[in-house]
Amino acid sequence: MRRLIENLPLVLILCAAWALLLHGPISQPANYHDFADRRAAMGLPNAADVISNAGFALVGLWGLARLWPARREGALAAGWDGHCLFLVGLLLTAAGSAFYHLAPDNARLFWDRLPIALLCGGLLAGVVPELHPRANGRLWAALMAIAALLSVVWWSHTDSGGQGDLRPYLFLQAAPLVLIPLWQAIHRSPREDRTAYAAAILLYVAAKVAEIYDHEIYSALGWISGHTAKHLLATAASGVLVLRLVRRAQGAQATSR
Repeated sequence: MRRLIENLPLVLILCAAWALLLHGPISQPANYHDFADRRAAMGLPNAADVISNAGFALVGLWGLARLWPARREGALAAGWDGHCLFLVGLLLTAAGSAFYHLAPDNARLFWDRLPIALLCGGLLAGVVPELHPRANGRLWAALMAIAALLSVVWWSHTDSGGQGDLRPYLFLQAAPLVLIPLWQAIHRSPREDRTAYAAAILLYVAAKVAEIYDHEIYSALGWISGHTAKHLLATAASGVLVLRLVRRAQGAQATSR
């Protein structure tokens, strides 16, 4: 029974991959670039959707500044390469998403999606070596970075052929939401880690809902759109995870004194 439970994440991810293969290509909506809030400010078009990306950069910089000195501590060392990929992904997301929202089109969207794929891969690469002592953290980070790149390149390549296929990109985005809580439950991660990831996942799901109801939220509130709210909620989700890593590092440093 124990082995069956331990293999459950692998079984689920293989079933999901098979389901996506059977489903066929998933293309983005034709009106994907039709965002609700097009107001300009300070000379910036689509200012709210552009400026709201600053939070990703702030969280990424904060995380690197606080965690870099403790990167070889026991609390961070095993998963550091993945955590670092996640933090760098946040910085690149701030730049890539701002660049995209200045003049939304598919060419610029590539530079928005690539950093998001990288940080999703970084989440997986950070957790796996912490829960599986024999896993090579650097190898996992490299493999996840390659998978992230290929998922977005596949979408871009198929899009140039007339029907962009988002399946690998969506698969990589969804994988941390399913696998990390399962791994943490199976391997009995500390309650604080499980709580942080649960809160981050709830915030991220709320961000995706806000994204779907972009126009409706803007029509109802008038001062903020669903897409801008998505950026802020996703920033909060990343902040929860970085805060947990910072507290783990602080705890390890306090113990070593």
